[in-house]
Amino acid sequence: MPTRVYLDWNATTPLRPEARAAMVAAYDLVGNPSSVHAEGREARRLIEDARAALAAAVGALPRNVVFTSSGTEANSLALSPGLRGPSGGPVERLLVSAVEHASVLAGGRFPGAAIGLIRVTRSGVVDLEHLRAQLNDGPPALVSIMAANNETGALQPVAEAAGIVHEAGSLLHVDAIQALGKIPFNIKAIGADLATLSAHKIGGPKGVGALVVAEGIAGLEPVLRGGGQELNRRAGTENVAGIAGFGAAAKVALQALPEDAERVATLRNRLENGIRSVAGATIFSGDVERLPNTVLFTAPGLKAETAVIGFDLEGVAVSSGSACSSGKVQPSHVLSAMGCDPAVAQGAVRLSLGWSTEPEDINRALEAWRKLGNSLLKT
Repeated sequence: MPTRVYLDWNATTPLRPEARAAMVAAYDLVGNPSSVHAEGREARRLIEDARAALAAAVGALPRNVVFTSSGTEANSLALSPGLRGPSGGPVERLLVSAVEHASVLAGGRFPGAAIGLIRVTRSGVVDLEHLRAQLNDGPPALVSIMAANNETGALQPVAEAAGIVHEAGSLLHVDAIQALGKIPFNIKAIGADLATLSAHKIGGPKGVGALVVAEGIAGLEPVLRGGGQELNRRAGTENVAGIAGFGAAAKVALQALPEDAERVATLRNRLENGIRSVAGATIFSGDVERLPNTVLFTAPGLKAETAVIGFDLEGVAVSSGSACSSGKVQPSHVLSAMGCDPAVAQGAVRLSLGWSTEPEDINRALEAWRKLGNSLLKT
C-alpha cells in the first residue's frame, strides 16, 4: 500500500516531534501548577516557558498571554462587551467580517442585536470602506477580522483596518489561528488589541489555544470563573502537557517560518498550475495575496463531497469548501459572502500544505485530480 498523502493542514497539522517530546516530559510531572511546593513549581515553570514562547512568536508580553482549551474558546473569551483601551470608552457592539470562523460569527457574549457584519469583496477581502461607514454609525465597537481565511487563504488587511478602527475609538480583535507559523504575525506591528491562536494549527496538540491581549487593554471578563488561574482571566487547572507542546511548537514554527513558507509556496504554485490544467478549474481568491499553503478550487459541474471521497480513495486527504451540518451539506458561508453562485460554492475543494509536504505528494495529488477530473466531469 502506498503511503497516504495528507493535504488538509488548515484543518489540523501533524504533531511536531519537538511538541511530542515536550508533552511526554510534562506527563511525568505530578504537581498542580497552582501548588507552591517543588512539584507544583516545576509544572508552573513549563507553563511560563510556553507563555514566553507564544509571546515571543507574536511580539507580545508573556503576562498578556492567556491559555485556553481551544481557538474557539479563545475567540469566545475575546468577544467581550465592555473591553476598553487606554484612551477609549468601553465597546458596546461587535462588528465581524462576513468570512470569519463560526466561533467569531457566533458573537461571543455580545447580544445578537449588537452584532453587525462587514462586507467582503468578490475576492474575499474585507471592504474597508464598509468597515469605516459602520464604525461612523454608532458607539465604540470591537471589530473582529481574521488575519487569513481558513478556506480561501486570503490575507486580510488587518493593519489598515487597525488604523481605521482606532481612529474611531474602537478596538480590533484578530483571529490569527491560520496565520501563525505560515506568515509573519506581530500583534504590536499590526496594531491589534487582541489576537487568538491555536496549537494544533502549528504542530502542537489539539485542545489548546491562547488569547493574546495588547498592553493597556482592560475590561476582559472571563468566560470560566472559579480559581485564579491564568491571571484571573480563565479559571480551571491548566493543561500542562498541552501547553508545553504548544510552546515547543511555537518555537519551532517561528524558527522555520522563512524557509518553510518559501518552499511550501513553490509547491502550492505547482499544485495550482496542475489543477488549472484540468477541466477549466478555477482558484478562489487567486487574484489576491494568500497564505502560501492554501488552494481552494472548483471546476464546472464538480461536486465537492464526491471529489473529497474520490481523492480519499486515491490516498489523498483533502477537504470540502462546504460545511456539513446535521448531515446536510450547505454552501460555504465564506463563498456565499464573496457572492459565489451556490452551485459553484458546492463544488469547492480545499488542499492545504505544510512543512512535511514533499514534491511527490503534489505529484500524487495532481495524478488523483487528473483521474477524477476525467471521470467526475464527463458530460
